[in-house]
Amino acid sequence: MFDSGSPFQEFQRTGGNEARGPGIIDMKGGDVIVVAALQALDTAGLLKKMNVVVVMTGDEEDSGRPLKEARAALVAAAHGAEFAIGFEDGDGELQHAVTARRGSTSWQISVKGRAAHSSQIFREDVGAGAIFEAARILEAFREQLAGEAHLTFNPGTILGGTRVEFDPAQGSGTAAGKGNIIAERAEMSGDLRALTEEQFSSTRRRMQEIVEASLPHTESSIHFDEGYPPLAPSAGNDTLLGLYDEASRDLGFGPVTAVSPDKAGAADVAFVAGEVPMILDGVGLRGRDGHTPGETADLSTLSIQTKRAALLLYRLSRRAPQGTGPGSTRRTGGGTPP
Repeated sequence: MFDSGSPFQEFQRTGGNEARGPGIIDMKGGDVIVVAALQALDTAGLLKKMNVVVVMTGDEEDSGRPLKEARAALVAAAHGAEFAIGFEDGDGELQHAVTARRGSTSWQISVKGRAAHSSQIFREDVGAGAIFEAARILEAFREQLAGEAHLTFNPGTILGGTRVEFDPAQGSGTAAGKGNIIAERAEMSGDLRALTEEQFSSTRRRMQEIVEASLPHTESSIHFDEGYPPLAPSAGNDTLLGLYDEASRDLGFGPVTAVSPDKAGAADVAFVAGEVPMILDGVGLRGRDGHTPGETADLSTLSIQTKRAALLLYRLSRRAPQGTGPGSTRRTGGGTPP
């Protein structure tokens, strides 16, 4: 999670019920909860009667490509499962879980303009150049797309000039130009987040239309990465949350409600959305400052989350599968991406 040159590399107790470490809440704490819950069920003699599959993927923060192949084992493990549980840390609130997540993808836009002396800019035979075209595109995105529920798009990098070298994988590059020369090239990249595949499809189409409506003597193209799929809201996910909420109340830990999908980033559990009818995520270890050198776990939530998970898994194992009769077998799936 942190490069080898970072000083933030080790687990450290910081006093009381807190500990720090890279990935301690996202996602190592969730891994510990999975193992501890299964150990508790095994000690009680219950695990032998259950059918639980655990998948741990080690590259969520920097996934291999193509993503379809990188997540093939996760999707294969979900075949036939009625339930899937992701042990991400959620929004850090103990009384929240995740029933819907926005997916994310990246985009890159390449712009070409006509180089000429700056004194000729905006002439009919010269045009406005690549940088003005890039600005037009971004402003049109903001005017036409901003404000739609659950939709966000962010330009993270932009380079422009007479010479541009850009590495989209690293989000970095170099640009050179002069004030008296109209910019010939521009490159920019960013991300796009949406709650459903339909919202992704509609937004990509509108972004494409904006990009293609180029100013005179400019030409622009946009490319979308394959990205992470969304976990769209569903009645099945709400049902599973209800069962988790019931387990929490019965344990004396109070109610659990769904966090807004706008506060839930992309996660591996979304890859099984097409395979599993009931999905719940964000039931891992709680803490703060994830993805930063100050990532800190609240260890007092470890036992609470473990007990909730163990009781939920036990109760799921005793439910009759949908559309089948008593005595039928079932398969429950639990996935935990680090």
